[in-house]
Amino acid sequence: MLFPLTIAVPVDAAGQRVDLFLRTQLPDTSRARVQQLIAEGKALVNQAWAKPSLKLKGGETITILGDPEPASLRAIAEDIPLEVLYEDRDLAVVNKPAGMMVHAGAGATEDARNRGTLVNALLHRFARQGGLSAVGGETRPGIVHRLDKDTSGLILIARNDAAHRNLARQFSGRAIKKRYIALVHGWPERVSGTINLPISRDAVRRTRMTTRGARGRSAVTHYEVRERIQSPYGKFALLDVHIETGRTHQIRVHMASIRHPVVGDTLYGAPGVLRAGKPLSKASGKKGKVSSEALEPAALSLSRNFLHAAAIEFAHPRTGKALGFTASLPESLTGYLDKLCGR
Repeated sequence: MLFPLTIAVPVDAAGQRVDLFLRTQLPDTSRARVQQLIAEGKALVNQAWAKPSLKLKGGETITILGDPEPASLRAIAEDIPLEVLYEDRDLAVVNKPAGMMVHAGAGATEDARNRGTLVNALLHRFARQGGLSAVGGETRPGIVHRLDKDTSGLILIARNDAAHRNLARQFSGRAIKKRYIALVHGWPERVSGTINLPISRDAVRRTRMTTRGARGRSAVTHYEVRERIQSPYGKFALLDVHIETGRTHQIRVHMASIRHPVVGDTLYGAPGVLRAGKPLSKASGKKGKVSSEALEPAALSLSRNFLHAAAIEFAHPRTGKALGFTASLPESLTGYLDKLCGR
């Protein structure tokens, strides 16, 4: 891109925020980078500095003076084992374990909040192999999309900026296909279904998302029942889930919205402990007496969500070749399923 770059604002763009308008004019630049351009005074409106939230009137001239200054990475490289299913000079496919955050929060410093994340592990792994893309910012190098901390499975990593932008376009264009496996409480009425409900941040409990907000973002989730399970702990359904959008907690909040929360997901209404319908009868205490513990129902708990990103399909960002990868359920979930079913 040659600078300075001049963009004429059409009349029909009146009312748009300047950062959102520029995002449409600079398709290879993320919204965060656009906002950084404006903050650094490198995107002027009628030769004057403006806030990213400035509403355009139509007819203005926007001048782009240069690229935003790349911020130095503050994430810390750590020697953490990674299961890498595929890697080349453009990307990597990693099977993330549950319990690992993808990246630290914005503004994280060299303390416990910035330790043990996927980014920390990636920085160590790829530091001497060409590095990672910088499009995502200083705390998210290489990160094109995310998985929740307590969700395991496949995640794409961008090794350079061009690959990052290409993969981001595939995500935004819904060209990347992902399949999740989820165990939910109860039996959905239909063998398959679609949940099309907007998702927004819960106004009261800020760690939660909700489908009841007034200004939610569109979200579409498709599910198919793989197995209906009748167990001593109740009814459960093992699902294949496909998502068209990638909203925060999307599968979890969508399944909870139809009263089938993901097992282990206490944030969205799943119980922390499952108890069998009948108490144990074989255990006994001293002198042949039945112990008080034997009168309690059998209990089963899961320290994570029963949600796993099992498959992903996409086009290679450089060659366009179709690629697909799968990751089996981890032992923590297969073992839990065996206990649930009494196998």
